[in-house]
Amino acid sequence: MIKFLGCKIDVSKKVFLPRPETEYWTKIAIKDIANFESKTSHSLKKPNYNIKVLDIFAGTGCIGIAVLKHTKNTFVDFVDIDEESLDQILINLSLNKISPKRYRIIKSNVFANLGGKRYHFILANPPYVALERKNEVDKEVLQKEPHNALFAGKKGLSFIKKFLKEAKDHLKPYGKIYMEFDPRQIGELRKILIKKGYQFEFRKDQFKKWRYLVAWV
Repeated sequence: MIKFLGCKIDVSKKVFLPRPETEYWTKIAIKDIANFESKTSHSLKKPNYNIKVLDIFAGTGCIGIAVLKHTKNTFVDFVDIDEESLDQILINLSLNKISPKRYRIIKSNVFANLGGKRYHFILANPPYVALERKNEVDKEVLQKEPHNALFAGKKGLSFIKKFLKEAKDHLKPYGKIYMEFDPRQIGELRKILIKKGYQFEFRKDQFKKWRYLVAWV
């Protein structure tokens, strides 16, 4: 059991473990969502969960669960391709007493099974470790964590490329994407984002490393 922004996160299914860097940018994303929430739901007498959020490559579900825990008017779709992750997400939703009215769990290879669904916020922590850097990864991590949640092709960009190719088609007007990446990928990411027509900014984590981006169209 670990803590993530005040949420209890069970990791018994041996899925990808949440990192402090992810916790850092998720907290910032939640502030952004809460600000959006305050602008759109001030006249509501009760929540109707009309702010749509996607936690994709969800793993333990920690990102989306933190969103649900710290906001009132959000509905989260949790998406992952791995069965163990889907089971882990359900465990953690129950553990944090999240109402089933506020979420869906969807098995999907990136956006394949999402149809035309669109979101106000898309939060993504895709696999991004380059296979060519495998010898730099801590041996304990290699032994204990699933490789399909770590590695993404030679340069670590295979999932990111697929994600960014389709993500803008799943944004509502004025929607935003938050996505984590390896600092060494910033040059290639800039090229991809420009080619795909995004507006974007890169941001640093608590360790002063380029760690996540915010993108919109």
